[in-house]
Amino acid sequence: MDYSSEQADILIQALPYIQRYHGKTMVIKYGGNAMVDDDLKVSVLKDIVLLRFVGMNPILIHGGGPEISGMMKRVGKEPAFIGGLRVTDEETMEIVQMVLAGKTNKDIVSIINTHGGLAVGLSGKDANLIVAEKKLGGVDLGLVGEVKQINPEILETLAGEGYIPVISSVAIGLEGESLNINADHIAGAIAAQVGATKLIVLTDVKGIFDDKDDPSTLRSVLTVDDAQKMTRSGKIDKGMIPKVEACITALAGGVERAHIIDGRLPHALLMEIFTNTGIGTMIER
Repeated sequence: MDYSSEQADILIQALPYIQRYHGKTMVIKYGGNAMVDDDLKVSVLKDIVLLRFVGMNPILIHGGGPEISGMMKRVGKEPAFIGGLRVTDEETMEIVQMVLAGKTNKDIVSIINTHGGLAVGLSGKDANLIVAEKKLGGVDLGLVGEVKQINPEILETLAGEGYIPVISSVAIGLEGESLNINADHIAGAIAAQVGATKLIVLTDVKGIFDDKDDPSTLRSVLTVDDAQKMTRSGKIDKGMIPKVEACITALAGGVERAHIIDGRLPHALLMEIFTNTGIGTMIER
């Protein structure tokens, strides 16, 4: 088989998946160090443009933790985290909003549009997309919120007109204040609310491991019960906790499958959607 035939064969193998997911909504969470490499970022966003052109409706929720931490250090503030969530005072909230809703969001939109897509940048404050309340209980995290309500009408309008919504994780509080919400939690809540077929979390690890120091212990499939037990035992910790919580929220809301995959791997998104084996860890009911 020559090279051209191999390429054609790969396309034909993808056909059943294109048919299966045509017209379906995919919620993709993109964040962490997987966003740092510029060439890789372009590759990921081009893959999302491809999904739109083969008839799927991708919704992209992005983080930007490294960029926020970098800006905080530039102004003399030391980032602090508790349970994978950023401690957010008023000054930090201003930095979060500036970096996420301003620079990071618009950079992503620009790349998508440059490569033939039609992206629209949103924060949770636009059209009251994400209404939140201050997270209470335990340690005070400051202006950190938890999702109270998702109003998806703007997303449905944009998807119906062929646009790709790109959402930053700044929410509006009950009094109109800005609240910082973990982007994983937002992705899980939006996936459940819009009736997504899949939630895919692109991060900077290969998935969930029984032993995080032993790559051979990667779990390709987990049930919700398994994931909860691993969280309680400490096998799932730190920044992986909100990712798993997002998957559980999505599944509880009717999403068929939730995946945590390595966004540093070129075309990881396409391999997850268009191949039999997939990559990373899939969490299922």
